[in-house]
Amino acid sequence: MATYLLGLDVSTTATKALLIDADGRVVAVAATEYPFETPRPLWSEQDAALFWDGTVKSIRAVLARSGVAAGDIAGVGLTGQMHGLCALDAEGRPLRPCILWNDQRTADQCTEITRRVGAERVLQLTGNPVLTGFTAPKLLWMAQHEPGLYGRIAHVLLPKDYARYCLTGEFLGEVSDASGTSLFDVGARRWSDEMLAALDVPRAWLPEVTESPVASARISENAARATGLLAGTPVIGGGGDQAAQAVGTGIVREGVISVTVGTSGVVFAQSDAYRVEPAGRLHAFCHAVPGRWHLMGVMLSAAGSFRWFRDAVGQHEVFLAQQTGRDVYDILTMEAAEAPPGSEGLLFLPYLTGERAPHPDPLARGAFVGLTVRHGKAHLARAVLEGVSFGLRDSFELMRALGIGSTQVRVSGGGARSALWRQILADVFGAEIVTVNVTEGAAFGAALLAGVGAGVYGSVADACDRTIRITGSTAPGPAAEVYDAYYPRYRALYPLLAGEFASLARLA
Repeated sequence: MATYLLGLDVSTTATKALLIDADGRVVAVAATEYPFETPRPLWSEQDAALFWDGTVKSIRAVLARSGVAAGDIAGVGLTGQMHGLCALDAEGRPLRPCILWNDQRTADQCTEITRRVGAERVLQLTGNPVLTGFTAPKLLWMAQHEPGLYGRIAHVLLPKDYARYCLTGEFLGEVSDASGTSLFDVGARRWSDEMLAALDVPRAWLPEVTESPVASARISENAARATGLLAGTPVIGGGGDQAAQAVGTGIVREGVISVTVGTSGVVFAQSDAYRVEPAGRLHAFCHAVPGRWHLMGVMLSAAGSFRWFRDAVGQHEVFLAQQTGRDVYDILTMEAAEAPPGSEGLLFLPYLTGERAPHPDPLARGAFVGLTVRHGKAHLARAVLEGVSFGLRDSFELMRALGIGSTQVRVSGGGARSALWRQILADVFGAEIVTVNVTEGAAFGAALLAGVGAGVYGSVADACDRTIRITGSTAPGPAAEVYDAYYPRYRALYPLLAGEFASLARLA
């Protein structure tokens, strides 16, 4: 009898169900899309019922497409969007729409929490500054603005853990997702009594947490009838989306770093010890690997910068792609390759939507610096690719400063499809850039964690070793020396321009 594993990804836009076999082969995938709401400026909310509806529909679809019997599924793993506040009453019913990770209403509450606890103490305990996207300031906002609802809270869950509750009837979480709440002692891997006391949040509201690959609950009879799964199937802790994504690309040992070049950019590294970047410029969370942590640097406009460039000045290339059936980004990167490394002294700052790491500045702006009459579209295109790569190197260098070296960088995301961009990354980082066979990311990682919890694999590392393979490699070339000369000039620009960015924001 074949053994299968189910990964569920409860994201902001859809719930994805991914079914794999024990060798890591993807058998079937299904996704159910849903909206989120912005009822006021800076607000971002979602009806938690969508998480359950999407879970039911996606599971039923993946079972139908695969033809796999429910009894052959050894375990279910969960991942999803982090930081969201699902506030439930004593009967487990949502009291209000879930306040999402990208909601920005809580700036005042972040300041208040930091004042109550102290910035250094917050960083020491939780591994991060208090950020607007995190869960704790959302709770304080409810206490201050919706006291009637706040007084009825009996349970607080993260989005994927609400789906777990619907699947199992149990209020449970796991350490990687809990790390993004500002209520968790990340070093000790447990809820922080000190943070809870500072916010007057009862411990009873919060779920018990396990390590990520632990089978902590089972599919209930009600959920079995709704989804088609077999009652009693183990449900494994899982992980926050970034931790699960890292498992899905094999970032489960110190010394291997991942770079995701999607709309945003993420530099991710496992740490065998709890490390905190002194200025809080990197996120520090519990990893989905038991007893391990991870550091993460996030830039807001990575491949998003290149998409902006396409939309702003790439109309000819868009037309050419439509006429020839080619990919517009292939055309633009071919043009970029015509310019030399360093773009003849042209630098691009990729702060088109503000920045997070290493500059937590929502007012930061994008810029081309060094323009001359020699520069054409090819130089501009290459400068965008180089500027994003320099921005990712910023997080890479912060990790190096904390003692996390790298023997290999695994790259994924839309930008990783470009051979030129992979070469630029290898040269800018001064490290081997490799691609792997997995493209399903977080859902695949959740499925692997399910396999560990169900006993299919001996450990998270074993799961990755059995299923993930390197498919390509790019070594640093002669341009690495060029970029080493340009990088300090790139780093010097933000401190020089930060004040002007703030002034421009007041004018526009």
